[in-house]
Amino acid sequence: MDPTLARPDDAGTEQATGTAQPGELPRVLLHMPVDVRSISLVVLATLASVFTLRWASDVFIPVMVGVLFSYALSPVVDWLQLRRIPRALSAALLLLGILSGVGATAYSLSEDASKLVESLPAAAQKLRESVHALSGKRDNTLATVQKAATQIEQAAEETTQAAPLGRGVQRVQIEKPKFNIKDHLWTGTLGLIGMLGQIVMVALITFFMMASGDSFRRKLVKLAGPTLSKKKVTLEVLNQINEQIQRYILVQLFTSALVGMATWLCFLAIGVEHAEVWGVAAGVLNLVPYIGSVVITAGAALVSLLQFGTLEMALLVGGTSMVIHFLEGFLLTPWLTSRANKMNPVAIFVGVLAWGWLWGIWGLLLGVPILVVIKTICDRIEDLKPVGEFLGS
Repeated sequence: MDPTLARPDDAGTEQATGTAQPGELPRVLLHMPVDVRSISLVVLATLASVFTLRWASDVFIPVMVGVLFSYALSPVVDWLQLRRIPRALSAALLLLGILSGVGATAYSLSEDASKLVESLPAAAQKLRESVHALSGKRDNTLATVQKAATQIEQAAEETTQAAPLGRGVQRVQIEKPKFNIKDHLWTGTLGLIGMLGQIVMVALITFFMMASGDSFRRKLVKLAGPTLSKKKVTLEVLNQINEQIQRYILVQLFTSALVGMATWLCFLAIGVEHAEVWGVAAGVLNLVPYIGSVVITAGAALVSLLQFGTLEMALLVGGTSMVIHFLEGFLLTPWLTSRANKMNPVAIFVGVLAWGWLWGIWGLLLGVPILVVIKTICDRIEDLKPVGEFLGS
């Protein structure tokens, strides 16, 4: 049969499949209704939400961190409550214990940490000398570049010399303000006060969230609607969010502790000084995706160059740290996260980058928990299930 001939009753088929050339397979066209008004409203609502989150970040970040800490510490408060300790007292004792432990650990390691910080300039100078000695071009390339830069600067000064002033014209010269140590001390004091205020705010939000127990959850269930089905769905969403966030926190704490122990043992075996400080720093900075591993690897390599004096040992220490973070960040953590939270690694990577752009370091820390909450909500709402499917593994 000639493919160019078509029967009248095949008109709908041709419209659905498209025009096919001789010898080609017919193209299938999907006719999906597109509501331009709905898409425009979604885009505008998304842009407004992003602007609001960025503009009010000083409010949203402490609230989100406090809620995250309350989810992490609520099981301990529940366990203490079962031992007939009042919930408010349990929350207060737990927070005081955590803050005291963090302060005591920081104080015990402060001397070693200060020595490490003081050795950084000398390590940087040692690195510069090692690179120059390795390349063998200290007096050649750098001198040529410096000479060219000097000539360009002289030419620019000759070109931009001011023309002779006319009669009756007064020259005005603008002088830069001198360095004032008081201004810098005042700025640093304000920054320290702001950081302490953020810590106090997070601690208070965490305390009130843990002390309130299930009252906040019960109020959300009441606001869900009068029907039993809506209340049931809201309760299931809240329970699943609680479970998913606790799983994520357990995974992060486990992997961070594992990275800290591995870093400490490996550095101790190599002979790196202050290996325990590097282990604690690696475990804490592991909570910051991507950036923490880079900071630890670069810092350890730089300090080990000063200690051992050879570029090979610096590369060994830095490579060891990089291997530890690579195994944890690209193998262990994605596998545990996919099993615990059933999240798509690509969606996690893109989401963490987006929240990092929005809130900086805090966005990197809070990106995955926020994505977990979004996925849990989308899985329970019919119109948003495609979003949940995209975020899922």
